[in-house]
Amino acid sequence: MSFEEKKRRWRQAKTVTPEKLALARLALADVRAGVPVLKALRRHPLPDGGGYLGKSFLVMAYQQMVAAGELEPDPDLLARIRLKPVRTLSGVTTVTVLTKPYPCPGQCIFCPTDVRMPKSYLPDEPGAMRGLEHNFDPYDQVRARLETLTITGHPTDKIELLVLGGTFSAYRRDYQEWFIKRCFDALNGEEAPTLEEAQRLNETAAHRNVGLVIETRPDEIDPRELRWLRRLGVTKVQLGAQSLDDRILALNRRGHTTSDMMSATRLLRAAAFKVVMHWMPNLLGATPASDRQDYLRLWQGYCPDELKIYPTQLLPDTELFAYWQRGEYHPYDTETLVNLLADIKPHTPRYCRINRVIRDIPSTHVVEGNRRTSLRQDVHREMARRGTRCQCIRCREVRGQKIDPESLAWHDLTYEAAEAEEHFLSFDTPDDRLAGFLRLSLPRKDAPDAGIPELKGAALIREVHVYGQSLPVGHEDAGAAQHIGLGTRLLEAAADIARERGFRRLAVIAAVGTRQYYLNRGFRRGELYLIRDFDTD
Repeated sequence: MSFEEKKRRWRQAKTVTPEKLALARLALADVRAGVPVLKALRRHPLPDGGGYLGKSFLVMAYQQMVAAGELEPDPDLLARIRLKPVRTLSGVTTVTVLTKPYPCPGQCIFCPTDVRMPKSYLPDEPGAMRGLEHNFDPYDQVRARLETLTITGHPTDKIELLVLGGTFSAYRRDYQEWFIKRCFDALNGEEAPTLEEAQRLNETAAHRNVGLVIETRPDEIDPRELRWLRRLGVTKVQLGAQSLDDRILALNRRGHTTSDMMSATRLLRAAAFKVVMHWMPNLLGATPASDRQDYLRLWQGYCPDELKIYPTQLLPDTELFAYWQRGEYHPYDTETLVNLLADIKPHTPRYCRINRVIRDIPSTHVVEGNRRTSLRQDVHREMARRGTRCQCIRCREVRGQKIDPESLAWHDLTYEAAEAEEHFLSFDTPDDRLAGFLRLSLPRKDAPDAGIPELKGAALIREVHVYGQSLPVGHEDAGAAQHIGLGTRLLEAAADIARERGFRRLAVIAAVGTRQYYLNRGFRRGELYLIRDFDTD
């Protein structure tokens, strides 16, 4: 199916008509009577063999009926009909935006090249398709995504902005500032004259930014870049490590070294950023055995907070394709890849979250090797067969599970990461599900200088996160983890540890939309961070 045909069908399926809404009301009545959602939708097919309604139409019908007073708000009903509830089970709602095509400083042999897209992206990847559909305009991308999330039943008051497009740091700074400002304008629903004013408005906006993520290369990170990213409001940085073997990096013409990667992670941690690493098994020159060894290196000093595993996929518009044609490269088959991931996943520390185990590249692009996009499920089935389990954050989140606050256990997982002592403070359920956590970083005397004066003598709060279905600000749900005071308790525990270790203050890398939360809990505004001074407590 061509890209244009995919777009046509996508638009057709999303078109709202009175006839579709009438059918959705009938199906919703069946759901309220106890009929399973999919069965209810199939009871009311579209006319003339047009297929069936999507769940989003049930949400639209529900919202219309509640607004008209025809139906009392019913959170349990909304939870049943919500489209892809997993999108907000981590406590926030992610909105992905894509930057325009722009030259990349990298020359990686595995990256696809499409003139319509930023380097390494294809136009029919889901997130990339939305970017192309809106001509890479940040305002239009954010507004369209908010609208879609709303009509599919997801809360949109706490938004993590994920800015994709390869090496964000390589774009001109005036474009970077314009792009981020327009994202904030879209969240605020009004245009501000400056980025700073857009950020100020967002502190109390209906759609608050609770995290801002960019992706870049490790050799782009230095103290000047750290200050710039904080001015933009960035709280999390994705780094393309790909491998921690200099020989593999050179073979694949990555253009940086493992030393660059270590320097970048040290600086980012010293400035309190969350660090996400991209890791690619099956690169040119790698073997399953070398990939197993490389995975263990991730936890030797680098210690990423989150990880995206992107197995190398053999695509036609890459230099790697020529190596394959010459017989110099062979991609792992699905069985080999599943076994490799099942081998390494149990070695993931409890402080790390594995966000992905494969990219969303349509299988039609893959020349040879694994074409399954459901790789995570395949790996978990294999681990279950072996009797092993992964303890990463994603595998332990409470998600929609009801919790009893009195039963939660308190843990302080301490580990060394470069020149910092890290404390992963958490509340866990009796069955070892993660309800909430805080990342506290205690820089050592030999930690690198991030070039940010307000961090001198400060212990660093790099993240506070409470899990479970995202709830609107000020709302509570019996048995839910959010809004029951876990965040405040975590902050007080972090302050106690920092005081005991001789630090003079706490600094938190607050997202723009979370500033009020910290200001209400004893922090004051600094230039780039929010600060809590212990001598004034």
